[in-house]
Amino acid sequence: MPIGDKCNQLCPFFKCSKNALVAVNRVVKGHVQKVAMCRWIGDVCLGYKCQFAFCDRKALLPDGRCAFSVKFKESEEEYIKELDKSDIDSKVKSILAKRTGRKDYYE
Repeated sequence: MPIGDKCNQLCPFFKCSKNALVAVNRVVKGHVQKVAMCRWIGDVCLGYKCQFAFCDRKALLPDGRCAFSVKFKESEEEYIKELDKSDIDSKVKSILAKRTGRKDYYE
């Protein structure tokens, strides 16, 4: 899911054409957070600025915004309904259910 308007590297639809994207746990100011790491450069993922970044749903706009967040800016419920309409396999649904904590939408 996008953060604000910008595409998030931890979104299940965000991909790397080099297959170098890995989600790892990092301690930031005493709290554990998930961070997208690039195995190719050995540092934090650059996100939409990287030339190898793309969206599986083709929603990544050139300025880094997510087309889904622009389209459904009014409410998150419409975004979730649109995801339900699309043909998503069970693996992606389980990942979204874990990340959002809303299993009733994805089952």
